[in-house]
Amino acid sequence: GCAVHFARPQSLVPPGRRKRGNGAQPVSGPIRLGLVGLGKIARDQHLPAIAQTEGIELVAVASRNAALDGVASYPDLDAMLAGDPGIDAIVMCQPPQPRFPAARTALLAGKHVFLEKPPGATLSEVEALIAIAAQQNRTLFASWHSREGAAVDQARDFLAQASITSVHINWKEDVRVWHPGQHWIWEPGGFGVFDPGINALSILTKILPEPVRMVAADLQVPSNCAAPIKAQLRMESSSAIPISAEFDFLQTGPQSWDIIVETIAGQLLLSHGGNRLALPGAPTITSAEQEYPALYRNFVNCVRSGESDVDLAPLRLVADAFMCGRMHLADPFVE
Repeated sequence: GCAVHFARPQSLVPPGRRKRGNGAQPVSGPIRLGLVGLGKIARDQHLPAIAQTEGIELVAVASRNAALDGVASYPDLDAMLAGDPGIDAIVMCQPPQPRFPAARTALLAGKHVFLEKPPGATLSEVEALIAIAAQQNRTLFASWHSREGAAVDQARDFLAQASITSVHINWKEDVRVWHPGQHWIWEPGGFGVFDPGINALSILTKILPEPVRMVAADLQVPSNCAAPIKAQLRMESSSAIPISAEFDFLQTGPQSWDIIVETIAGQLLLSHGGNRLALPGAPTITSAEQEYPALYRNFVNCVRSGESDVDLAPLRLVADAFMCGRMHLADPFVE
């Protein structure tokens, strides 16, 4: 079935996961998929994952300035929906700012919707999409790809039985390598360093056995940008376990995607974005990355079983960091 996200003993239904209702007819045969936004993430991750996922078939793409060989290509979502009304589901791979109207249009056209992370530019718009999907009896799927890191579930299982004393996150990468020419990331709703940082928060809220709240944040914002380039966060769990995080978009050389959890039994190190795990007294486990294929399997299962899966916990922490954060002016960012 769908991936169950950070299930808790006191909760029978994981947050964000719900039945769609009984009004939608199940899709028979392969799910006919359209993809909106044929950029770097779509080409690097989505296209290969779709190709290796049973039960789904890419039949159309919509992009302002790109086409895909062998697949019907349209300039925008409206043209795609008009050109192929039989599409069952739409994957939204465009930047977060324009995603809401596109996702709303797709849901109102009776399509299931897969949202690249973050699921929207704001909490309120994603909550609106949840309501529209329920009204339309369609699946809405928020894809937190880092939660599908090969070692994440094993880390969660270890921590469910551990006595945790503290957590620290280092999430540092080079924006010029990972987001070349992507000016949207520095605009309002583009998240800045929280675009990768939300991946860390998605893992954090899956592996910890209790909720997390934002306490304070220091955000470094370049003088020519609207979004932070560095962030220091102070959080805590509901039982007051201290959690700190450092996000940096200017790290050159080796990149850091690490979560360090101190426990009474020793240190847990979840590294390489959730794909490598070192546990106290055990050999390091390294597994091949299969995040996006896992997401697409989950999406197919959600569509087949009549469920939506939209966990807002990572996005809420980002919003809270902006709400309680102190802004600091930083040097201009020059690509």
